[in-house]
Amino acid sequence: MKVLGTLLASAAVAQAHFTMQYIWNNGVDQGQNTYLRIPPNNNPVTDVTSKDMTCNVNGLSGSNVATASINAGATITFEWHQHAQRTGEDPISGGHKGPVQVYIAKAPSSAASFDGQGTVWTKIYSSGLLNPSSQQWATDVVNSNGGKHSVTIPASLPAGEYLLRAEIIALHVASSYPGAQFYIGCAQVKINGGGNGNPPKIAIPGYYKASDPGITVNIYNNLQSYTAPGGSVWSG
Repeated sequence: MKVLGTLLASAAVAQAHFTMQYIWNNGVDQGQNTYLRIPPNNNPVTDVTSKDMTCNVNGLSGSNVATASINAGATITFEWHQHAQRTGEDPISGGHKGPVQVYIAKAPSSAASFDGQGTVWTKIYSSGLLNPSSQQWATDVVNSNGGKHSVTIPASLPAGEYLLRAEIIALHVASSYPGAQFYIGCAQVKINGGGNGNPPKIAIPGYYKASDPGITVNIYNNLQSYTAPGGSVWSG
């Protein structure tokens, strides 16, 4: 029965891919594909060793992307969709179960010229398996919320330009590797204000491993707990 469930889930969502298409700054919609590094299509990344893990395919440069001005402590909302439409379909397929995470990395100079390589990323948000009894995941909340999820930018982050990386990991075919689907979107932001925080950092790619229990996992086996990859959240 578990195998059948896995096969049915895989078939139902085989083409239901999605991308991050909007950010909101303190509740204000910034417009479609504004301040974002846009991938060539809505396919996921599946190789955790690939540089595409950083900011998706063709995401190592943002030379043609504007940089948003935000304040430290701001609430930034990310919005995802399967296609270039906000209505007429689920934002992300209901079969794409998994965690939702957000990272940030300070650029040495401009965000537009920053490739995000090295031990530079700090996790500032993570939500995974919310209810083992009902098997409700963070992705279910995103889907029911019009494709949106939000993060508070830690007020102690130093002022400067950053890459803001949102990630949804779909685990519907993750029982073997490569199977987990990484949906990644990067926004370019300039943080005003801030403080002198010195958060812990990881490398993406580099830190994630195929053997991580949050990456290779059978979610149809009465899963009772889940540990997302990337370590703990830093709240500032």
